Amino acid sequence: MGGLVWFPPAPREFALLLRLKRRARLQTRPQQSRGRGSVWPSPGGAARGRMVDREFNKTLLLELLRAAGTGNTKCADCGAPDPEWASYKLGIFICLNCSGIHRKLPEISRVKSIHLDFWENDLLEFMKMHGNLWAKAKYEAKVPPFYYIPHSKDCVVLKEQWIRAKYEREEFVATSVCHETGSSGSREGFLWKRGRDSRQFLERRFLLSAREGVLKYYTKESKGPKAVISIKDLNAMFQTEKIRNPHGLQITYSKEGQTRNLFVYHESGKEIVDWFNAIRAARFHYLRTAFPTAPEAELIPKITRNYFKEGYMEKTGPKHNEAFKKRWFSLDSQERNLLYFKDPLDAFELGRVFIGSKEQGYEVQAGLPRGVREKRWNAGLTIVTPHRKFVFECENDREQKEWLAALNEVFSRPVTA
Repeated sequence: MGGLVWFPPAPREFALLLRLKRRARLQTRPQQSRGRGSVWPSPGGAARGRMVDREFNKTLLLELLRAAGTGNTKCADCGAPDPEWASYKLGIFICLNCSGIHRKLPEISRVKSIHLDFWENDLLEFMKMHGNLWAKAKYEAKVPPFYYIPHSKDCVVLKEQWIRAKYEREEFVATSVCHETGSSGSREGFLWKRGRDSRQFLERRFLLSAREGVLKYYTKESKGPKAVISIKDLNAMFQTEKIRNPHGLQITYSKEGQTRNLFVYHESGKEIVDWFNAIRAARFHYLRTAFPTAPEAELIPKITRNYFKEGYMEKTGPKHNEAFKKRWFSLDSQERNLLYFKDPLDAFELGRVFIGSKEQGYEVQAGLPRGVREKRWNAGLTIVTPHRKFVFECENDREQKEWLAALNEVFSRPVTA
């Protein structure tokens, strides 16, 4: 991730605007006589001068925001387009959501609105000499390839720990000696785990070992592990809304041909994100061993994955005359499976529908097959496979359109080995 070289921008337009600003201040400074031989600026002129300062400085800041070769047109931390805030202690442009996280770090970062706040000359000069690419070269010089860099739609805990790791702990600067992110793919500690047959979360000891290629967890110290999970089949994703915890993590793996879910959390945001990245480090180690000739860019998307879409639909049976039953569906686009569960936090799936490609005769259609009557929900869709039709009903038209779009995108991809 290193090797970035950044040169501070010095556009001629910036210097020209500074000269225009000085000239305008002189022109808007009416003078008022205060006795023989003395000339004082009038109060009205001073106010107009401050207004000129505000407008010109805003113009200068917007020029920096749009300047080519600075990386300023996207949030420095999550990549959201058109940032409207900036940290004048770090010299970066950021989005509204990330600015809220920066406000928690007053000793490291101070933020202002690009459009609403006044920017003093010295702050403008500081922003000009820095910028997003400058910050990336400094604070992201040694980001490990397995480390998850959050996007704008990711949960708050991922973005906050990314920001703290960069600027507060400086884990990725060029002079950093070690990382606290489980870079070896090994970690041991306690997590709160939801019981398989209950809604209660209990503290359990987890042990991750990339060398052994397993993740284990224990219910009692005196006994052996409750489960030994192969890293080959392991996946992890943050599910804060589903688990109803801001640090909620879903761990999935295959057990006897079924998807098994573990729902865990930790009180510490740093701890749960470190667990997530330790799992990613172990997965990356496995993928490099299993596919030694594959380029890194191909392996990184396979480390962990989020479900492509999730939500409730109602499903009928193979004869299409059975009662529609409400189920929770999870579309795993990488494995090309539409999984369904009775409830979102079920430990095991009830079943799955393989999502092949259009070339293989798979497709999705809006509506229900002829002769199938709509029930409680009236936005139907049908998945057509070479062997049968799977019939579903969505709660409303919006959900139907989202499922159709998601399924069509997966159908359009060729099936690869």
